[in-house]
Amino acid sequence: MNAVVPSYRTVEANGLAFEVLEAGSGDRLALCLHGFPEHAIAWEPQIPALLAFGYRVWAPNQRGYGATTRPQRVSDYAMTHLIDDVAALIDASGARTVTLLGHDWGAAVAWCFAMRRARPLERLVIMNVPHPAAFALALRTSWRQWLRSWYILFFQLPWLPEALLGLDGARPIERAMERSANVPDGFPPGALATYRAQAARPGALRAMLAWYRAAPRGMSPFVDPGVPPIDVPTLMLWGEDDVALGLETTRETGRFVRDLRFVPLPGVSHWLQTDATARVNAELAAFLGGRRA
Repeated sequence: MNAVVPSYRTVEANGLAFEVLEAGSGDRLALCLHGFPEHAIAWEPQIPALLAFGYRVWAPNQRGYGATTRPQRVSDYAMTHLIDDVAALIDASGARTVTLLGHDWGAAVAWCFAMRRARPLERLVIMNVPHPAAFALALRTSWRQWLRSWYILFFQLPWLPEALLGLDGARPIERAMERSANVPDGFPPGALATYRAQAARPGALRAMLAWYRAAPRGMSPFVDPGVPPIDVPTLMLWGEDDVALGLETTRETGRFVRDLRFVPLPGVSHWLQTDATARVNAELAAFLGGRRA
């Protein structure tokens, strides 16, 4: 059987034009949300595992990324708009069932989408971002996490983060990802160059950083410890060598998720999809198949 080769298509949703990496067919959708400073190709290592379970895979470049529309205002990147994007993409897909997967910022959107119950989900897969309310609780007691989160405060500054990250054709983006990965050679061929090239596009870094700048106000409804628990079966994969997020930020997750499978991955960085592709795909297959890896 010939391997399915993913291809790009444009999907109109929520008033934007989304560049979507697509593979497979059918009415069971696996919608994969990338993080910062990634791109849809971050999900390439997981596409075969998802296709094996009969999913049609959509990995959109989220607003501001790749060839997707780049709104101009910081307020355009508030979480409510990001949730609406996902809902509109699901509607545009015509899918009967949806499994939502997210990494980094994509995982934050996935958490909030599930909290809001914006559309029914069959399953939820989270990679290396804590539940927002669990993260807020961890910040009350973890000074180490405050230190790890210094870059979030730095990104609130005007123009300077864009200027520094954009040096030499956005070379710092490529270098930061390479240095923070435990397996730098694990990135798909050309992925790091793609991340760098998209960040070097006019206006791209401003849009990508707007996600962080919109967060202080936009995330406030989702960090309240009184948020309703998520009842979707949830797999949470966590690379323990994450330089930005400590394992302690996950400790209260069980308060906010009724059906949780938490899998820590020792020796794996924030970029777990490429650091530990085989293990991640095995855990995905087990979760989607209703068994233990």
